[in-house]
Amino acid sequence: MQIEQSVLPDTNMSSRISLLFLFCLGLQFTYATVTDTIRQGESLNTSDYIQSANGMYKLGFFYQENWTKYHVGIWFSYASDRNVVWVANREHPFPNSSAVLTFNPDGNLAISDGRMLHLLTNASGGNNNTYARLLDTGNLILTNTASDFLWQSFDHPTDTLLPGMKIKDDKTGWSLTSWRSNEDPAPGLFSLHLGSRKELILMKGSEPYWTTPLIGQLADMFDIYGDYISYTTSNNYPSEFRRVSLSVNGELRLQRWSNSFQSSLNLSGSLRCGAYAFCGEFSICSETAAKPCDCLPAFKPNTTQGCKRKTDFPCSDVVQKPGFLPMSKVFLPSNPQPLQFVGNASECGSACLINCNCTGYAYDQEHRCLVWEGPLLNMKQFSEDNTYKQDFYLKLARPDLILQGTNSTNATVTDTGFKNLKDIWKIVFPIASIAVVVTLGLCVYYVIRRKQRRKGEDLLLLDLGMTLKANNSEHGEVQMPLFSFASVSAATNNFSSANKLGEGGFGPVYKGILLKGDEVAVKRLSKSSRQGWEELKNEAMLIAKLQHKNLVRLLGCCIEQDEKILVYEYMPNKSLDFFLFDQEKRMILDWRTRVGVIEGIAQGLLYLHEYSRIRIIHRDLKPSNILLDNDMNSKISDFGMARIFGGNESQANTNRIVGTYGYMSPEYALEGLFSIKSDVYSFGVLLLEIVSGRKNTGFYQTDCFHLIGYAWELWTSDRGSDLVDPLLDDISSMQMVLRYLNIALLCLQESAEDRPTMSDIVVMLNNESGVLPYPKEPAFLNMRNMSKANPTNSNKIEISYVSGGIVSTMEGR
Repeated sequence: MQIEQSVLPDTNMSSRISLLFLFCLGLQFTYATVTDTIRQGESLNTSDYIQSANGMYKLGFFYQENWTKYHVGIWFSYASDRNVVWVANREHPFPNSSAVLTFNPDGNLAISDGRMLHLLTNASGGNNNTYARLLDTGNLILTNTASDFLWQSFDHPTDTLLPGMKIKDDKTGWSLTSWRSNEDPAPGLFSLHLGSRKELILMKGSEPYWTTPLIGQLADMFDIYGDYISYTTSNNYPSEFRRVSLSVNGELRLQRWSNSFQSSLNLSGSLRCGAYAFCGEFSICSETAAKPCDCLPAFKPNTTQGCKRKTDFPCSDVVQKPGFLPMSKVFLPSNPQPLQFVGNASECGSACLINCNCTGYAYDQEHRCLVWEGPLLNMKQFSEDNTYKQDFYLKLARPDLILQGTNSTNATVTDTGFKNLKDIWKIVFPIASIAVVVTLGLCVYYVIRRKQRRKGEDLLLLDLGMTLKANNSEHGEVQMPLFSFASVSAATNNFSSANKLGEGGFGPVYKGILLKGDEVAVKRLSKSSRQGWEELKNEAMLIAKLQHKNLVRLLGCCIEQDEKILVYEYMPNKSLDFFLFDQEKRMILDWRTRVGVIEGIAQGLLYLHEYSRIRIIHRDLKPSNILLDNDMNSKISDFGMARIFGGNESQANTNRIVGTYGYMSPEYALEGLFSIKSDVYSFGVLLLEIVSGRKNTGFYQTDCFHLIGYAWELWTSDRGSDLVDPLLDDISSMQMVLRYLNIALLCLQESAEDRPTMSDIVVMLNNESGVLPYPKEPAFLNMRNMSKANPTNSNKIEISYVSGGIVSTMEGR
């Protein structure tokens, strides 16, 4: 008994400690179960949620106050009140708390409560391996163990744009739609669209409500692509949350949150000319003038809002037969009608002239004929730095044109009519006399100019600043100057060795200095070069059509007798191999610089493969063809071996295999097959070289014959960090470096079908938290053994040396 009494206090204390331990363990277990993933067999009820890895976003059920209907959504975790950024079932709410989010047998997410079933996703190809993940960007994705990209919430925006989300044009229809009310997330009255001229259009029901081009702050927020714009934000404030949302009352707002502040800016109210038809008919709105609204030339204020013509012209009236007054640098009116099969601006004007209802026309930057019928609405005048300025031709009566001509130097009267032959003779005779004199003068000028053109333009007089800003010509072709050999020779000091920058398979490259002090790179075809006229013509034709910040700009060429020369913008830091493979210079390439170089190459290839007007396969991607500007930004160069793919073509075959040993994909080197995946393979080799600071070819360590084999050996033995350049001392995360190694090995997989596309690679590079698949064995691991096992081959391979590698030419016997 005494023993029981003596141990009783200790027992109570032990119980309390045990309960406390179990309570803490329960808290730890509860915390540990918060994940960013929903897998097959798992579900979420109305009180559960998943959370992105960085903790910024949550996904689960929510309901608003006074509105007890349950929706599945994504919201920002750290705001004082719940800020929903995406709603899955905005038109299909569930009425009670028994709703459950789970997977359907076909691999799609669904909500059910025993009576109702609503599919949230519509991915095809789902199976038992499909799972959903909430990324750190706020994007919900459906994927599988093979990392196939099946579906993403970013493709189905509701009322919010997060960084990385897109708005597509009216044809494809990705847009924002406001909530019905502050409590009801069902589609509301307002919607935001992207117009055909890359302007934002806010609709109220079926009527335009607000519109503006992407200028000022909006231009900084959006990147413009072919048929969509993408909302972007800098990474200067990683802990800051930003979104663009469309409110229930039609305001487009930029909202920002952080631990220390919260702000909201009404973007749709920042431009006074944004309101649709703000100044009324036949008027123009200015963002900078003290008085925003003014009538168009030859128009006067109407009794109601807007303006009306000073002089009407019935279509049948010959005397008042109209012409056009050019208006420069304006934002075009709303609701143009494009005319098909119109070849140039002159034909476009003629089509408007013969149409009695046409009030104006424009031949826009995309070489389309646009005409307007009826009142002109929403014309705007923006600041001088606006890139959306275009020329508009206003249709006016002849008296108004003549009056405008006395006050304006750019007014033109076209196709003027007269009452009788006497009036015609009075006008035609002096005009004809002047025309004869002008024609003779033009003939003389043409002869002189032709002689000058034969000699070519003077490279020394080239205005480099104006050339780099020059737009395309009227017919969509880039105007390429043809320089005289004498001027090119003078710019390079007669191709002196002091001006020589280097030499490749094409020939030597020299620095040229212009009269204004600007510098250019001059690429001269060597007479002994294996490359010749076809390569030069191919390079000139291709690169002249390409416009991207990560591609070297071609400024002109020189073709005179046996001389064949290309003139490029000058890259002061030469090529990537100049730094990468030099023990001392490589120290300049710190990790941040190398990441920038990698991302620049990836963006340049993505443009070539998917976003340029023509699909380009480079076929010779290597460090010596990656040039670096003054800020160490990378630019892809040397398109002499590039090929164009047309239409839906995705693969081609050639009997003449040209490229650099060590960078060619296996299907190209051995079979002559090339595709965009050939460039992906070369990019993988480049990525290994940049991370390691070593060349792929001529690399010997352990039993590996090249860098690819060595990288694979380290990867499979979990020693990937051994590949990293020992000179890199600024790496903040080795996990990020290993991610780059993983991406490189995915690019180097033997089967082209297994390799990712450049768009996949850009996503992998930018999304640090995304799960990457495990790579398959790369190509060329047993290259020497393979050559010994196949001593005879149906193809004859000819090897010749070029700068930085070897060009292989394969010809069938």
